[in-house]
Amino acid sequence: MNAKKGWFSFLDRENTVAGPDYRRALVPPAALSIHLAIGQAYSLSVFNLPMSRLIGVTKSSPEDWPLTTTVWIFNVAFAVLGVSAALFGKWLERVGPRRAMFVAALCFSGGFLVAAAGIAAHWIALVILGYGVFGGIGLGLGYISPVSTLIKWFPDRPGMATGLAIMGFGGGAMIGAPLAQALMDHLRTAQSAGVAETFVSMGLIYFVFMMFGVVTVRVPAPGWKPASFVPPTRSRALVSDAPVTADEALHTPQFWLLWAMLFLNVTAGIGILSQASPMIQEMFPGRINAALAAAFVGLLSLFNLAGRFFWASLSDPLGRKRTYMVYFVLGALLYVLLPATGRQGSVPLFVACAAIILSMYGGGFATIPAYLRDMFGVPQVGAIHGRILTAWSAAALVGPTLVTYVRKAQLNHGVPSAEAYSVSMYIMAALLALGFVCDIAVRSVDPRHYAKAEAIDRPKTAAAAS
Repeated sequence: MNAKKGWFSFLDRENTVAGPDYRRALVPPAALSIHLAIGQAYSLSVFNLPMSRLIGVTKSSPEDWPLTTTVWIFNVAFAVLGVSAALFGKWLERVGPRRAMFVAALCFSGGFLVAAAGIAAHWIALVILGYGVFGGIGLGLGYISPVSTLIKWFPDRPGMATGLAIMGFGGGAMIGAPLAQALMDHLRTAQSAGVAETFVSMGLIYFVFMMFGVVTVRVPAPGWKPASFVPPTRSRALVSDAPVTADEALHTPQFWLLWAMLFLNVTAGIGILSQASPMIQEMFPGRINAALAAAFVGLLSLFNLAGRFFWASLSDPLGRKRTYMVYFVLGALLYVLLPATGRQGSVPLFVACAAIILSMYGGGFATIPAYLRDMFGVPQVGAIHGRILTAWSAAALVGPTLVTYVRKAQLNHGVPSAEAYSVSMYIMAALLALGFVCDIAVRSVDPRHYAKAEAIDRPKTAAAAS
């Protein structure tokens, strides 16, 4: 390490190059420490009611924020996630994962602290600036920072490696929700709902948790490959070792086909996820109450979580293109089947279809980094991944809106509430069929898009990390 640079040289990319004794098995836990932390964003709804009672404490007062106001904290955070991932992807590849993960920890944890000040002052703009903007930047950087590193360490199993980390993002709510509730219960007083205090506590806890990943992560030495690694043949798996820069990737049809595939898969999945509770209650009136509907939502979350690891791991032997074919073909069939399960009154079949759909929704997130690696090579896959996540931001707006407005239109035309989701399900099936067409159209990148050696930022070889 260069002492003249001071302590912050620890964050430099050249000081994260692994020595010969470093074990790559340490990289997935480092990635998980980041993704399990930022995955807390999925549990933000646990604060909805408490934040609507900040002044009234036990019940909402006229001065309290309505839920239509606090929902913008979540909306802004996920919008900024996609934008920041796209903007800072190239910077990540240049400075390396350690510095990017450190900045992600500062932004995500600092966002809690700024939001806590906004909650204490009852100033919603400061809360949105804190968690929505600063926290959203931490979400975007934290989401993409481990991905390219995992792919470099696991060229033999890139799907499994990225699936494990991204599974952590899906599972972050399983830690964040009970942690937030426990802290609010402990910190609540007669004068305070405990929300601001909980935000401060969680900001500090998550910073320490994320620092484990910052300290542990390493990048492999240039040219490193695992023992007995045999690269897959290009013709069979559409895998390329010739790199494409993040800027040049935007000029390829492959990037936009994969963007469309992620957008269509997420639109379909998030549409059902956003309306899961009212949907199952309205499709099976008198048989499914709110408690059972909540259990159904929890089951979908588990399948979303497990699907990220299962499908991404399966994509290693099956191939990314074939795995996405399964998402689109099987998903479309299941969406067509869903209305029929409602008409037949079969709750178990409805639940099974929805659970499989959500597993492939999660699998789409986890498989796309490895698909990008196949298409564009390893060197700038993190930057390319950041840009393609804008499809997620777009889908998060389109999917729930589509289901909500189509349902409303059906009800306005006199369709019974139990059948009001049928048209939405058929539309989702059509979107997945379109995604299948996009996947079929994917071919290897034309060699004219390949980068010259000087166009790719590579880690320095002179130093090795301790």
